[in-house]
Amino acid sequence: MKKLGTTLTLLAGLATSQVFAWGNHSFPAYRAFEKMPELAQAQVVTVEPLESFLRAEEKTLEALLASQEAWAAANLDKYPARPAMLAFKADPARSDDARRLAFLMALRVAPNAKLALYYQPDPLNPTAHGPVLPYAAVNTLPEPAKPTQRFIGLKPGDTISPLVVLASASDEPDYGLDINLWEDSPSDWGKAYGFGKLPFGNPALSYSTQAPFHMGFMHESAVLYAAAPFLKRTFPLLRSYQYTSLAALAFRTGHPYWGWRFTGLSLHYLQDLTQPYHASLAPGESTLKLLAANALAMAGMSGMKNDMVVLLSNRHLALEKYQTELLHAAAIAKKDTAIEQSLRNQDRDRSYPDWNDRYVRDTVSAQSAAAGAPLVATLVVTMPPGYVSDPAFDFGVKEDGINLTAELAQRTPADRARLDAAIADLLGNFGAHSRNAVRGILKASPQP
Repeated sequence: MKKLGTTLTLLAGLATSQVFAWGNHSFPAYRAFEKMPELAQAQVVTVEPLESFLRAEEKTLEALLASQEAWAAANLDKYPARPAMLAFKADPARSDDARRLAFLMALRVAPNAKLALYYQPDPLNPTAHGPVLPYAAVNTLPEPAKPTQRFIGLKPGDTISPLVVLASASDEPDYGLDINLWEDSPSDWGKAYGFGKLPFGNPALSYSTQAPFHMGFMHESAVLYAAAPFLKRTFPLLRSYQYTSLAALAFRTGHPYWGWRFTGLSLHYLQDLTQPYHASLAPGESTLKLLAANALAMAGMSGMKNDMVVLLSNRHLALEKYQTELLHAAAIAKKDTAIEQSLRNQDRDRSYPDWNDRYVRDTVSAQSAAAGAPLVATLVVTMPPGYVSDPAFDFGVKEDGINLTAELAQRTPADRARLDAAIADLLGNFGAHSRNAVRGILKASPQP
């Protein structure tokens, strides 16, 4: 069993080298919430620095973060206890910088996270008020060749709509919050956090170190779990709970800006799990095929395993690139396509259970994992074959030069319609689950 687990660890690590789901989350988030009464009719809020919130609610936060730790220990598989020395303790005499550091380390997120005062304009209404911020002012990760984010600076005392705060923050966990948190990470904090070694992927690659917080393999077969127990060492549920409960506290104590900001942060992890490539180890592949690929690799024949890894990555990347292109192009052209309508459609919200602590696992992740095989079948039929069916082609290497919207325009209308319908359906889940989470947070946090 040890050799099997080791080989599957390599498989998971390579398959998750690209860990961002749905591209820029703010694009679909704006559409998902723009017609929701709780957002559309909400009063503007006053921008507040994180340090101000922490100073005002230090004692309350001490109790909340202790309760988060107790919840995680009782509810999460393979949860590594937070080291006692990291517990957040109220200390009114310390500096704002020291309090901020203690808070971030108690959450076990990267202590160099920016958490800047900023927003991303809605691409449908891109008019912005405020200075354009450099990428590095908001994000600790290297700036990509063609970033879709545009950051506008805010200052304390500014007023802003909750929709803008929420949509902007829904993309923020991809800005370095979950980077290098492991014992074998090249960071001092990773060695102090107690998460153990990176369960899969390459600890030298910053994006790989984020993956176990943004992916959750919660509905695999018992055979896979027995062979590769590392699959249970993923923590999107932890992050979702931490930020959800912080949002509720901020609302209850009169800090609505941070109520909406923490709500957006919490939504990111739920939204990631609506992407089947984040909720399943190998969408469309059977446990038997995974084990067969492993057996052949152990015998020195790794071709089948390597091909599977490339195809998983290519399909994942192609899906996300096309979805991002569609949303951005529709916003720029001010088109209202079936995808935007699906994101806004609130009819399916009521078909799901009320929000609860197990909603992300039992509703979101379960639905997404089950959607994997049909999605793969659609991608294989509708995408250019070289991108999704040829293991000799590396989509990630060529991605910047590929315009999927233009290429798919050359395929049959039936192919495009089938693929667009599949994406619209998945993003309908993105919207419905996100709104249900917001309703749950607001219900738990009556305004003072």
